[in-house]
Amino acid sequence: MHFLREWDRDSFDEFHPYCLAGRNGSGKSNVLEALAAIFYHLECIYLEYRPDGFEFDDQKNPKGFKAERCEPDAFELEYLIPDNVAKRGSVISFYKAQLVAHIRITKKAGRRPVIRYAQAFQDSEKEGEELSRQEVKSYLPKYIVGYSSGDNEILSLPFFKMRFIHFDEYRDHLIKDVPYDGKPEGRMIFVDDQFSQAILICHFLFPSEPILRVFEEKIGLKAIRRFRIIIRRHHREKLAKERLETMSLSEKELEEDTPKTTVELTSKLTGHYDEQNQLQPGLIDKLILCSTTHYEDYSAYSDGEGFDLYLDYWVNDATKRAFQVHFGDSSGGSDDFNKAKSALNLFQSFQTLLTLNHYKVDAETKAELYQSSSLYVNETISTPASRERITRFKEGELIKDRVKGGLYVKAFSDGEHQLLHTIGLCLLYRHESALFLLDEPETHLNPDWRASYISTLRAALEADGRASRVMRDVLLTTHSPFILSDCSKDYVLVFTKDAATQEVKWQRPDFETFGASANAITIKVFGQTETIGDYAMSKLNSLRKRLDAGENPDQLIKDANNELGDSVEKVIFVTQALTKKEDK
Repeated sequence: MHFLREWDRDSFDEFHPYCLAGRNGSGKSNVLEALAAIFYHLECIYLEYRPDGFEFDDQKNPKGFKAERCEPDAFELEYLIPDNVAKRGSVISFYKAQLVAHIRITKKAGRRPVIRYAQAFQDSEKEGEELSRQEVKSYLPKYIVGYSSGDNEILSLPFFKMRFIHFDEYRDHLIKDVPYDGKPEGRMIFVDDQFSQAILICHFLFPSEPILRVFEEKIGLKAIRRFRIIIRRHHREKLAKERLETMSLSEKELEEDTPKTTVELTSKLTGHYDEQNQLQPGLIDKLILCSTTHYEDYSAYSDGEGFDLYLDYWVNDATKRAFQVHFGDSSGGSDDFNKAKSALNLFQSFQTLLTLNHYKVDAETKAELYQSSSLYVNETISTPASRERITRFKEGELIKDRVKGGLYVKAFSDGEHQLLHTIGLCLLYRHESALFLLDEPETHLNPDWRASYISTLRAALEADGRASRVMRDVLLTTHSPFILSDCSKDYVLVFTKDAATQEVKWQRPDFETFGASANAITIKVFGQTETIGDYAMSKLNSLRKRLDAGENPDQLIKDANNELGDSVEKVIFVTQALTKKEDK
């Protein structure tokens, strides 16, 4: 599949999402699935940390991870990405005044992927130099961001695998007592329901004009009034063997799970003393310092050791200043840019806390997950009950137009949640060179929101001058003619599957989709020639049969007007009835 064709290159620095359309089962989602699997595989090759038992071992772990084995196992992938400072000058393409590198990744079946730095467009046939391990990491997309509106678990599986790698990364740092910087190494992010409140909190604690404009114009959200975070500080993990061996404990003590031989799961996220013996607050300490009030509830734990930490936030200017002090990122640029980086920094901190909710999954299940290419996560890995989660968000109360008092996040409709997930996500990562894989992001939206989804997406990703210069790509699948009507045919790919051979084909539309009517797109792209539902069409067909049988045309026209609303099909029927009346 060629997304950026040779004759499109003059305008490649314009932002256009690629829309993959077609009937259910036509193969469009497989493109997103393949890309997610490929980038997961590449990520795993170049991660500094990989879990114990993750790697292939001919004897102990024959199904473990191998750089030479992938699903799909053979592929070629080429893309353009901002160039690295160290190599700058060897390419001749620009994206809005930024030098661009041309990356070519080739994997032959049973072989390790080879990643090359090719010359730009004009020399695209040259093989290019192979990148070193350290260079590769700077030439992969900075983030791979996934979303699915339904149960497309083939798409979500690579992201969930990475979540468990993130958890094991944290756990290993914890039980081996080595420093952890508070954020996972992996760059793959999948957004589902548990992130709803986190996304809103991050945006409204660091509100900027683009955030307020998008949220207020589309959903009427003005601010967040209050929220609560509950952190369960009770679960303990056994210290690593190498740690236990350094301790002066008896064999019996080593075998027991006691406070001496275990460590509380969240303790790596609390403060530590630096070389100057100064206390450096950890993530949880910072959240406590930002809270309006907090308390520890020991009532649910009989051992007197564990407790639930309740953090309550009444959001006012002082709260926002506190979060700015502890989570703010002033890496340069405009105020909007700094707020966006700060919101993302806070979101990544929440991501670490939410990752700990996977603590109950045993090693055998994780091994099965890592090795699988078709596992259904929801059936295999149960979500802990609310009370058992390490981190949960509660009491999220928002201020919304025309709503008296507060509105709880859980009271949102499915469509509001979906818009917040997808658009809120794009706003968070709008300054990052990311690849967005959005599987049917419009399914729960009303017709008005579907018609404006692409313009809202543009408003989010080009919310300010700096964001509009970021090099990124969005691939989304859709069944909505409204979305296709906002996309040029050069950025629309229509998928079909042969019923007999199951062969999948794709092509660009043979008509201009941009500005085309929903009816025209429905007919030409989705093959639906009627503009009314099947049941209504059966009623209309019964009227046609009665007309053909010689019944009174006036009565049939009257029946049609009584039973059916306005449609092209009804107009055609009435015309047929009037013609028959005149013939008589």
